Amino acid sequence: MSTAALEKLSPKAREIVDKTSLGNASSSEGEINKWIERVGGGEFDGENGLSALDTEISSRTYLVANSVSPADLALYATLHPTLSALPTQTHYTRPSLTRYIDHIQNLPALRASSVAPQLIDFKIDEAPKPERKAPPAKEKKPKAEGAPAAGDDKKKAKDDKKKEKGPAPVDPPAATAPGDASFAEVAAPAGKKEKAPKGEGKKGGEGKKDKPAGEKKPAAAAADSGDPVPSMIDLRVGKIVHVEKHPDADGFKSTWGEPEGPRTVVSGLVNYIPIEQMRDRSLIAVCNLKPASMRGVKSFAMVLCATHKDGKDHGIEIVNPPEGSKPGDRVYFEGEKFAGAQPLSQLNPKKKIFETIQPGFTTLESRECAWVDPVTKSVHRIVSERGACAAPSFVGASLS
Repeated sequence: MSTAALEKLSPKAREIVDKTSLGNASSSEGEINKWIERVGGGEFDGENGLSALDTEISSRTYLVANSVSPADLALYATLHPTLSALPTQTHYTRPSLTRYIDHIQNLPALRASSVAPQLIDFKIDEAPKPERKAPPAKEKKPKAEGAPAAGDDKKKAKDDKKKEKGPAPVDPPAATAPGDASFAEVAAPAGKKEKAPKGEGKKGGEGKKDKPAGEKKPAAAAADSGDPVPSMIDLRVGKIVHVEKHPDADGFKSTWGEPEGPRTVVSGLVNYIPIEQMRDRSLIAVCNLKPASMRGVKSFAMVLCATHKDGKDHGIEIVNPPEGSKPGDRVYFEGEKFAGAQPLSQLNPKKKIFETIQPGFTTLESRECAWVDPVTKSVHRIVSERGACAAPSFVGASLS
């Protein structure tokens, strides 16, 4: 950390940064210094500064990377006197800033500090619930007399094309219909498709088609014979592109870079993680579970989350992919046996593959995610080509 940057802070803020013990943050020192200089320079003073900050941190849990740093402490300590004096209703107008400050002030490292300021009571439980308006119904235009019905020409052209090409292949399940708008969309790697239902696409010899000469076959999926191993699980980086609370189920749509578009994912995460922290969030998901209907809505993936070692009542966090990850990046388990293995195209629910492997999932002292072999006790980190996946703050957490 730069001494010059620290000197721009108030004496109280500097004391809090100096006397609060955090992990080693040297790898992001440059970015930390930039934030401290912005804070010390008064960029976030006044109504305009706070409103601009509320917008900037809307998709952040921490200011730098995936863990708390001196930059977070500097911002919190500098804003504390101002925010403490504001009326409660004012906090509700800046939900991202309120969520961020409340998260930082309750971190164990800060609460254990001898110089930690008094907690700000944001009265979160009294916050007004946001009004959710249904989209206006589309007005149908009257059909001109004698004119063909809308889309008739297109349908005829499409039917003619189908006759030339033969029967169309069965589409894989995808979550792109307008009716799914209340659920999150996540992106996956291009080319991956869900299995078509049994029997479809095989009538009258339709299931087999001649492939053009020279076309490469995709890598064969692993067989599910033998004992369950971690490499059978298809983990990939995704990104939430839409999230909304539904009356009957909480869900979102995320993108994994698949040509079929985003998938609908149903989860109960909004009970533990505010919706504003989930928007545009990158994540890791299990992509080869059998699609399942949950409370009347079909879910096509499962988000990998870390549950506090003392139980979900103490918190649940979404596992972060390595910095610089993109939707579709493959995530795998370290080790000669696992790193190069192909995952199954779909996990067989009857064989309980994920359920057998999952108890070995944990987070290390570094917060990095790993699978511990129950027999050999060997540790296999969960990684991509860009680095290791990690929980934001939990150590010794379970993953599911």
